[in-house]
Amino acid sequence: MTTSQSTIDYLLDQLSSLSHVRARKMFGEYALYCDEKVVALVCDNQLFVKITQPGRALVGERYVEGNAYPGAKSSMLIGAKEIDDAERLCELIRLTADALPAAKPKKAKRRKGA
Repeated sequence: MTTSQSTIDYLLDQLSSLSHVRARKMFGEYALYCDEKVVALVCDNQLFVKITQPGRALVGERYVEGNAYPGAKSSMLIGAKEIDDAERLCELIRLTADALPAAKPKKAKRRKGA
């Protein structure tokens, strides 16, 4: 099952108070970016946020681990109730982005025959 566009639209609407948030389609599912850092994956219409200490502290007792796909690193599986709370969801995504290292710059592609 792939993630529906309406799920992504809803998540982006919930996160609209944050600047620099976007989703990118990847293999039928989505990566969620904040400040050009991948902070979460959306797979099968479920939100999997990268685990960070500040994020885990914010979620507290509602912390549940899950895997976005077989072989993926464990992530925080965020339930519908938490997604519906836009202010709290924004705080989780902001804290997660702040705790992650800066994205590495992409290497320039070499042209063939150069």
